[in-house]
Amino acid sequence: MVDKAKWRRGAGLAATVMLGAAALAACGGGDSGDDGPLKMVVWGGDLDKETYQARIDLFEAENPDTKIELQLIPSDQYAQKVQTMIAGGDGPDIMQVAENVNSYSSKSQLLPLDEYIESAGLNMDERFGPAGELYTYEDQTYAIPDRSGAMILYYNKDLFDAAGVEYPTAAWTQEDAQAAMEKLTIPGEQWGFSGAGWWAQWWSFAYQNGGQIIDDSGKPTVNSPEVVQALQWANDLQYKYHYAPTAAEYADMGPDMGGDPAFAAGTVAMNATGFWGIGGLLESDINWGIAPLWGGQEQAVSAFGSGLSITRDSDNPEKAFEAIDFLTDTEAQTVIIDKAQDVPANIAVQQSDAFLKPAWAPEGLNMAAFGESSEFIFRAPFIPEWEEMQAAFNDNLGTFWNEGGDAQTELDKIQTQLESTIE
Repeated sequence: MVDKAKWRRGAGLAATVMLGAAALAACGGGDSGDDGPLKMVVWGGDLDKETYQARIDLFEAENPDTKIELQLIPSDQYAQKVQTMIAGGDGPDIMQVAENVNSYSSKSQLLPLDEYIESAGLNMDERFGPAGELYTYEDQTYAIPDRSGAMILYYNKDLFDAAGVEYPTAAWTQEDAQAAMEKLTIPGEQWGFSGAGWWAQWWSFAYQNGGQIIDDSGKPTVNSPEVVQALQWANDLQYKYHYAPTAAEYADMGPDMGGDPAFAAGTVAMNATGFWGIGGLLESDINWGIAPLWGGQEQAVSAFGSGLSITRDSDNPEKAFEAIDFLTDTEAQTVIIDKAQDVPANIAVQQSDAFLKPAWAPEGLNMAAFGESSEFIFRAPFIPEWEEMQAAFNDNLGTFWNEGGDAQTELDKIQTQLESTIE
């Protein structure tokens, strides 16, 4: 997943929450699981439920006095449901968080974990590398990295071979990518690229240009020349050059069609997405490979991941942290890759044969592309207003992505909206 700059606000309230947690521990509230199982909520589907449960089973086998009750919530309902739980004083002990983590931590809905980390002797840098700093707010840590993988480029080897195009590498530039797209496109039949209408895709182009969505001082800069060029290029690939399907062309392919299924069907030659794209491809007939995403003036790519946090409602924060510590250590993290669910955040697991040569992978699949990509993951703005920021982009860019348009015009409107939203 990515990163976040450190954002200001007084730390007093967070410290008060920590003292409250310590007081709870002192009076015995969190010393055992005898009062009932720990509640853990995550998002996802069947594979996620299966994988998390397998990891929980490992924990419970080594800690028979502590039980964890897993609740899985569909991704599109997750934020609303967990906010409702916390607002009602019924938040889970362990909660999965991602890019919007600071919409919780800024409201003191999560416990700061630094004292637990120190007490457990957990070396965040050693276990997680740069991802260890992702889930911080006002110099305190609010979640432990659990899953973390950069966006990568999937490519169809047979289509590349037929067009006489060399396979992509991290050395590619945006110009190299566009030249390849042109050669790989057969009008009305085959497209060189799946498109980049998702924030994680075109933001990568913006950071490759040296731009930022939020600058280092915390101010929005979405209408800067670097960001405008990135958004316009992403749109032009569809509506000017026709190297990627337009919204209408995707609709003509069938319901719920997008980059991942179109790539799996052999309709597009390249697709920029996360690890989850692998699952569908294992059942596909196409001959595919993976590589790091190309760069621009510099290399930059978004990443996806999630961490495990403890809500303020937990009656057993010490036990909850023991579980999180176990779930992010080597044995439990290996299950993530064994089941082809995601990229484990644990660096040792990422560097192991279990990850680099998984039994389910096609022969020669370059799993090292994830590790190579981690060297140029950009620092995404994990601001407390993350949800409002995303809504501003989504609300204003609908017509732009459906019909084409002028990036400067749209980003000027979004800039004004963000200036009134972000503190």
